Amino acid sequence: MPDFAYDRLRRFPDVEANNLQAHDATDLLLVERAFALVEETGLSGSEIAVIGDEYGAITLAFTDAGFTGIRVHQDLATGRRALANNAQALELTGFASHELDASLLDGAKLVLLQLPKSLAELEEITDAVARWAAADVTLVAGGRVKHMTLAQNEVLGRSFAEVQPQRAERKSRLIIARGPRPVPDQPPYPQRAEHPDPSTGSGAGLTLVAHGGAFAANRIDIGTRVLLEVLSDSAGSQLLRTAPIPAGNADAPASEAQSSGVMRGEHVVDLGCGTGALATYYALRHPEARITATDRSAAAVASARATMVANGIQGRVTVTHDDAGSELADASADLILLNPPFHLGASIHAGAATRLFEASARLLRPGGELLTVYNSALGYRAELGRIIGPTEQLRRTPKFTVTRSIRR
Repeated sequence: MPDFAYDRLRRFPDVEANNLQAHDATDLLLVERAFALVEETGLSGSEIAVIGDEYGAITLAFTDAGFTGIRVHQDLATGRRALANNAQALELTGFASHELDASLLDGAKLVLLQLPKSLAELEEITDAVARWAAADVTLVAGGRVKHMTLAQNEVLGRSFAEVQPQRAERKSRLIIARGPRPVPDQPPYPQRAEHPDPSTGSGAGLTLVAHGGAFAANRIDIGTRVLLEVLSDSAGSQLLRTAPIPAGNADAPASEAQSSGVMRGEHVVDLGCGTGALATYYALRHPEARITATDRSAAAVASARATMVANGIQGRVTVTHDDAGSELADASADLILLNPPFHLGASIHAGAATRLFEASARLLRPGGELLTVYNSALGYRAELGRIIGPTEQLRRTPKFTVTRSIRR
């Protein structure tokens, strides 16, 4: 197998730290098995598709070996940018990025997959491979043993007649699937669900549509529900403040700060929008607002766009696939709604939330507001006060806290 300089790969622009690497043992196992299969079958690069290549380790190992026409799908915008950055740094070409659709898989005879965390995402991917790849396709999926379950074999078995788990190596394991089964007329995703008005618990509320890789699927997760309850408070009286910010007092209560008036925000950003629940709820109640919903996950973005259509507001909400709102102008937002993640892949890491707090500071105009919901145990209030400005607690449940921060 050709050598490849994995140690030269970077995660940038994703979070970088000593305990976060741009490749793992699963990448190496997938590449090793793929090269053996290619040597055995004589496949060309155009017959190979890669799914879930976090920072480009699999794709670039092949292009470095001279293969061209590799098709790759990465869910995260940060992963796509990291692949492009790594390819530029290593002076490699020969691949093209695709969404999870027929253009990615048409005619593919070898599909390499880093197993996703959720079974729903795996189901959508395996259905896509069985639906669009060549009839004699081989799917080689891999993951870290500690994150793998028998349920993944069951999901693979719904789309493939032959599923063969391999012996674990270097704390990773491969699963080889062959023989695509007939697929139903319609893919299993996206899926939709109707939700009542969170302010009353009844009546017409909002419709959520979710692809397999979207966080919380078509449900409203607990944290988002708490923030929706705050947004639905009577006339937003709790959120409207008019007093000036005390000079030089970053820790002053946000109730004393000059605010844009949350319920009257002209440009509202749902940062890390997921399926778009917050953006949808706000748009349905504030038709005058200009709203941007953005997420780094392609599955989330596809879900949010479908959610806007399902609620009839697609002309009023712009949904973008972006990294922490990087394509939005500085000081362009009056209000940001944020339910930050606390995982980076399978790792718990505060860096994910910090990046979104820093992005919010850049995006908010002076006096603009950030409404954040987070797990109370994480204690983000002090960090929000340092990065954004005066911060107060609006609501606290046994598990979640909602804060309001005013941009200095």
